[in-house]
Amino acid sequence: MDLTIHASFLPHDDPDASLAFYRDTLGFDVRNDVGYGGMRWITVGPAGQPDTGIVLHPPAADPGVTEEERRTVAEMMAKGTYGGIVLATSDVDGVFERLQAGDAEVVQEPVDQPYGVRDCAFRDPAGNMIRIQELKQQ
Repeated sequence: MDLTIHASFLPHDDPDASLAFYRDTLGFDVRNDVGYGGMRWITVGPAGQPDTGIVLHPPAADPGVTEEERRTVAEMMAKGTYGGIVLATSDVDGVFERLQAGDAEVVQEPVDQPYGVRDCAFRDPAGNMIRIQELKQQ
């Protein structure tokens, strides 16, 4: 099979704050910004990787989701337990310094994990966990 990862989805509860975080703090390109029914779907992605994107979407926008489920999603987002993504870099310490200087919410400073990776963690404005792992040079 010939498969690639085209897009992943993360919820947002403030499209402008999420856009600023992914565009201005992480330096991602904005690929699409679509509004419909008072909601926004924003697609961002790393520069130089035009075929890979993250769709920042309104949580529980599906009409099949109940009000109780919407409340549960909102509670999980507020606790930071609903969505997350792992990014990679060749310089996790440098990225950490830039993100920390940009007032991103630090969850974990760079550390060598017992399972063999060096990583750090932040939360985006919606509470999504953003882990950043260092790529090992071959």
